[in-house]
Amino acid sequence: MTTEIIIAALLIGLAAGMLSGLVGVGGGIILVPALVFFLGYTQHQAQGTSLAVLTLPAGILAAITYYYKCKTDGTPIDLKVVGLISSSFFIGAFLGGKLAIVIDQNLMKKIFVVILFYSGFKIMGWDSAFFKWIKSIF
Repeated sequence: MTTEIIIAALLIGLAAGMLSGLVGVGGGIILVPALVFFLGYTQHQAQGTSLAVLTLPAGILAAITYYYKCKTDGTPIDLKVVGLISSSFFIGAFLGGKLAIVIDQNLMKKIFVVILFYSGFKIMGWDSAFFKWIKSIF
């Protein structure tokens, strides 16, 4: 491993970790594009690496931080809901991984980009404005 790759990996990890802890994003939005762009990973390689990275360090430390903050604020995280979502997430991630490895790299990139754009539009509230504009045309 070259010095450039080590530095790039550390900077990518730092940025993704900070954003993950700050606003709950990091894997798909930061890690995957950064791994593809800066390290030349394939889409599958980047997505698998992102999942492996986020499994323990970011997830556990950020969740513990939020758990105590929410508990202090009187709005505790419901661990029953966490358990339910985690169990179905576990199965869904396995099935999604199985599906992803049979999808062509170019199609996978397109799916990834559509999901990112949709997420951005939804978060900004632009989706309702866009659909209102479309309805006004017809």
